[in-house]
Amino acid sequence: RKPVQTKTRLAITGLALVAAASAATPAVADGGAEQRQSELRCAHQFDEAQRVDMESFRDYDLPTWTAGHDDDAITVLAQGVWFQGRERIAEVLRGHFEGREATWTWTELTRAVDGCRTATILYDATYAVPSTGFRQRAYVSVTYTYKRGKWLSVIDQSTRVAGT
Repeated sequence: RKPVQTKTRLAITGLALVAAASAATPAVADGGAEQRQSELRCAHQFDEAQRVDMESFRDYDLPTWTAGHDDDAITVLAQGVWFQGRERIAEVLRGHFEGREATWTWTELTRAVDGCRTATILYDATYAVPSTGFRQRAYVSVTYTYKRGKWLSVIDQSTRVAGT
C-alpha cells in the first residue's frame, strides 16, 4: 500500500506544480504581449510620423513639417552645410516652402526602430527645381527620438549620390 500512496502523492504534487506553473504563465505571457503591443503601437506611430515628415516637405506644409522636428534638431545638407534648431532649419529652408516649385521624391531603403526610443530611416531621394534645371539625388538618413508621446526628427543628413 505504501508504494501506491507515494505514487499518488507524487502525482498530486506534480499536478499541483503544473497547475501553479500554468497559472503563472499567463501573467508572463501578458507582460510579453503588452511589450509587443507597445512596440507595435510605437512602430505604427513611427510609420505615421515619417510619412508626415516626408509628405509635408513635399507638399510645402511648413507648419506641419516644422512641428515634426525637435527643438535642437540638426540638418546637414548634401553640400556639407549644417544648421541646428527647429526654427533655424525652417528659416533656411523657407524658400522651398514659399517657392512651391521644387519636386521631392523618395524611396525608403531601410529602417530600424528601437521600441519607443529611437528610429532611423534611410531614403534614396531626389530634389529638383525644374525652372533652374537643378536636380540632386541623395541618400537621406533621418533619425528620430520619441519624446512626450510622439516621434520627432533630431538629425537629417543628406549625402549626395555620386554622378547625379
